[in-house]
Amino acid sequence: MSPNPSAAAYRGGDNVAELVRSGFVESFHRGSVAVVDPSGVLVKSVGDAASPVFPRSAVKPVLAVAMLRAGWKPGSAAELAVAAASHRGEPIHVAQVEAILSGAGLNQDALQCPADLPGDPAAHRALIAAGAGARQVYMACSGKHAAMLAACAANGWDTETYRELDHPLQKLAASVVEELSGEPVTATGVDGCGVPIFAVSLTGLARAMARLVEAPEGTQEREVADAMRAHPQLVEGTDQIDARAMTAVPGLLVKLGAEGLHLLAAPRAGAVAVKIDDGASRASMPVALRAFTEFGGLSVPESASSTVEELLSPQLWGGGRPVAYLRTLL
Repeated sequence: MSPNPSAAAYRGGDNVAELVRSGFVESFHRGSVAVVDPSGVLVKSVGDAASPVFPRSAVKPVLAVAMLRAGWKPGSAAELAVAAASHRGEPIHVAQVEAILSGAGLNQDALQCPADLPGDPAAHRALIAAGAGARQVYMACSGKHAAMLAACAANGWDTETYRELDHPLQKLAASVVEELSGEPVTATGVDGCGVPIFAVSLTGLARAMARLVEAPEGTQEREVADAMRAHPQLVEGTDQIDARAMTAVPGLLVKLGAEGLHLLAAPRAGAVAVKIDDGASRASMPVALRAFTEFGGLSVPESASSTVEELLSPQLWGGGRPVAYLRTLL
C-alpha cells in the first residue's frame, strides 16, 4: 500500500434522484453509480465510477474478511455479522459486541471508538430512564472495533495501537481492500470511529461486494456474506433499510456507509455501488436498488415487491400524512 495524498479526487456525478412534494420537484440529489456483473466487470456507470472515494462503513464486510484472515475466530455467525455492522446500540447488538470482547479475553475498556448513546430510539430512551450514559459499546462501529481487537489478541499484536495506520492489522486490512477491489489504495484517511479508511473507486467497491457473494462455501468471503444475510437485524438495526432489504430479497447483501455510500450484491446478479454527492443517505438505497434492478441482474420476487417499492420510492410526511416522495432518475 502506497497512499498518495495527491490522488485524483472524486469528481462528482449526475442527477440521480429528485424529491417531489405535492407534485412539485423540490430538490435534487447528484451522485455516481457503478454496476458490475458477477465476475466484477463494469457493465453500467453513472457519473464518476472510476475515481477513488472513501467508502466509510460500507467497506465493513471487506474489513471483516481481513479480521478472519488475521486469525480471528468468531464464536458465532452473529458475532461476525455485528463485526460488519453499523448497528443501533440495541441490546441484541451490545450482547454480540460484548461476546466478541469476552471471547478475546478483553473488556469494553479496550474499545477505542468514541463513546455514544444508542441510535435506536427505544434503546436510547431505556438507557436515559436507567440513568446511564454514553459508552463505547453503544457506538455504531463498536462491533468492528471489537473484532479488530479480537484479531489483535489472536496474533499477539498490540491492542493499544490497533487504530494506527502502521499497525499490522491495518496493513492487512488495506491489503484485503486492494485484493477484493482489484485496485490499489490511492489515499488514506481517518474514519468517524477513528480507524484508517482506504480509498478505492465505486467500481472497485462493487467488485469487492460481488466477490463476497460469489465466493464458494467455506471461504472467508462467503462466511462474511452468509453471516450478514443470516442476521440482517445485527448489520444495521431492527426495521432499518438494510435489514428490510436483506430480509425481503433472498441472497441480497447490503451495506450502507456515511457520506451517501451504499453497496448491494446478490449471487449471480453482480453488485452495485452508489455515492450521493451531498453525503445524504435518503437517496442512496433508492438509487442503488433502481440501478441493480435496471442495469444489474437483481430479480425481485413477488413476495418482496411491496418492500422493494417502499425502499425505491420512500415517502416523506407532512401534517400527519404522506406529501412527498423520492423519485430516481436513472
